[in-house]
Amino acid sequence: MTQRISHRAHDLAPSPMTELITGSQMASIDRRAIDSGVPGIELMEAAGQGVTRVVENLLGELQNRHIVILCGKGNNGGDGFVVARQAAQCGAKVQVFTVANEITGDTKTNFDRLPPDIVQSVDRIATVQNALAHADIAVDALLGTGIRGPARGIYADLINALTRAECPIVAVDIPSGLNADTGKIEGPCATAICTVTFALPRIGHFFYPGRARCGKLHLIDIGIPPSAIEHERISTYLIDNRRCARMLPHREPDAHKGDCGRVYILAGSVGLTGAATLSANAAIRGGAGLVTLGVPESLNDILEIKVTEAMTHPLPEVKKARCLSLRARGDIQRVCRTADSMAIGPGLGTHRETVELIRRLVRDCVCPAVIDADALNALVGDLDAIRTCETPLVLTPHIGEFARLTGYSIAEIQRDPIARALEFASDVGATIVLKGAPTIVATPEGEAHINPTGNPGMATGGTGDVLTGLLVALIGQGLNATDAACTAVYLHGLAADIAAKKTGHMSLIASDIIENFAAAIHQICNSNDNKPSGSRL
Repeated sequence: MTQRISHRAHDLAPSPMTELITGSQMASIDRRAIDSGVPGIELMEAAGQGVTRVVENLLGELQNRHIVILCGKGNNGGDGFVVARQAAQCGAKVQVFTVANEITGDTKTNFDRLPPDIVQSVDRIATVQNALAHADIAVDALLGTGIRGPARGIYADLINALTRAECPIVAVDIPSGLNADTGKIEGPCATAICTVTFALPRIGHFFYPGRARCGKLHLIDIGIPPSAIEHERISTYLIDNRRCARMLPHREPDAHKGDCGRVYILAGSVGLTGAATLSANAAIRGGAGLVTLGVPESLNDILEIKVTEAMTHPLPEVKKARCLSLRARGDIQRVCRTADSMAIGPGLGTHRETVELIRRLVRDCVCPAVIDADALNALVGDLDAIRTCETPLVLTPHIGEFARLTGYSIAEIQRDPIARALEFASDVGATIVLKGAPTIVATPEGEAHINPTGNPGMATGGTGDVLTGLLVALIGQGLNATDAACTAVYLHGLAADIAAKKTGHMSLIASDIIENFAAAIHQICNSNDNKPSGSRL
């Protein structure tokens, strides 16, 4: 189909994707930077300076403010020593507690630069607790991104003291006790009002339960040369505002409805007309020029009332079950030949005829398609239907559907959701949207894209149907599978975040998300994040 739609990426300079890394990858990048000629002491100074700026922004000024800094023996502790020196020079009352007996390298250099009267070793936890009780703010520089397993001994005691403190906590790189690679917590873990990280964010900053412990995330440029990052094989990325702004479709001045995406949605069965309605309305609000809703013929009158801007297409059904029958295949294929994209699944039901219809439609699909909900359930045990499909497919399972498709247990998926999603995407040759907190977009080429938007209010029926409608609309407007999936999950979550500010989490419903698509698009296109400045994520 010829479309009169461009994308903002054509009009703006391309921006690199925000990479997400593990702790070991950051250690490699650090070593590579130092080997290229950047002194480690300079990197540590820049890191400490970045944390100090964040602390100053929180307090308003440092003069006469009481700051408690807990430092370990590694580079994380070295960053804390830099913060202590800089804060003291600004007139703050600083207390540094260190648990390290043998400090070496750049960390030792910065330790030796401290005024001796502000440093003390931890002999009694009660002393630290008393200092925290009187502090205006605390800086957690105990354990960095290299921790594996639960914190023990004195480190565990100090983290527990931080968790009981009433003053706000700023974490250096990552809250102590949090696994930087997974976001998992295996023992005591600090909770920060904000986390200051360096060069690139870590995967663990965006996965729960760790994400809730990080607070606001600040990303600081400490002078790592781009070449030190380029040599690292990074395949995990953050979906962000700037990227989505460049991917959103932009209509040409002379575009008409036929140019803006002809979308066909196959949805609905008795008792599940809401899923069909939400998908169609989301596709319309997501910018599709023409939306056709294929439904069982006995439900057509109902859906003509429920959807106003979409057309309906009554299809042969299993009479008593009021769901799509295998006889609908020919009618559906005729519509698909003129469609730019289609979605299969919301509310279709699990009748055996409908299941067989779905399997045949996926095998013979002639336009890019989104496979969701009951269509995913229909494909359990017949993944070859996906593998043999010659058009781009996007599958949108939640974790239960993903477990049924892959044969993994939910616990196995939760242990490493990125790896499992990438493995399945490669196996079936389709883009996978593994819905959750956070949602992961995995590509057959081996890239994972992590979505930071969304909130607990989305845990309500119909939100997945809304995502399907938005996603198929973006594909219909010309986005490829990966760009459409990333843009859809980000916009979907952002609209829910905007809605939740009005309704709260408990009262949020799926149609609220659709109603806030326009506000989310406006925010994406007009945010200061689209300019190459600023450090907060």
